[in-house]
Amino acid sequence: MIAITRLDGTPMLLNVDLIEYIEQTPDTLISLADGAKLCVRETPEQIVERVIEFKRMVARPDYPREVSRVRAPE
Repeated sequence: MIAITRLDGTPMLLNVDLIEYIEQTPDTLISLADGAKLCVRETPEQIVERVIEFKRMVARPDYPREVSRVRAPE
């Protein structure tokens, strides 16, 4: 997932595997595989850089493959 910012300033995380295409219209519009569209503050170039960085990170052999779970206090 990558961090993006909606036009109203709300931060959110985006699953990069859902991105179909990105347009500059002049705002950045991200179209997702499910038909949803997101207007964000980041430029298309910034989004592409974040996707590449994320994909490189998860492709590293030392990337943790298990998610540690936090236990609730007893």
